[in-house]
Amino acid sequence: MAPSMTQILIILLVVVVLFGAKKLPEIGGGLGKAIKNFRKASIEPDEIDITPKASPKKDPVEEEKK
Repeated sequence: MAPSMTQILIILLVVVVLFGAKKLPEIGGGLGKAIKNFRKASIEPDEIDITPKASPKKDPVEEEKK
């Protein structure tokens, strides 16, 4: 069952009262960025770096033992 127009207006009124009119654009912008990042992450393949490291660093303590 879809919400009616009066229910949507009541919900919007409650949101404006709770967060204030100045905060709503910030909340909307943050939500938009979050959705954009989620879509981008779900579309892009995972990037895993499997190249070996150039050379492992030697432990100076082990070199003193030799």
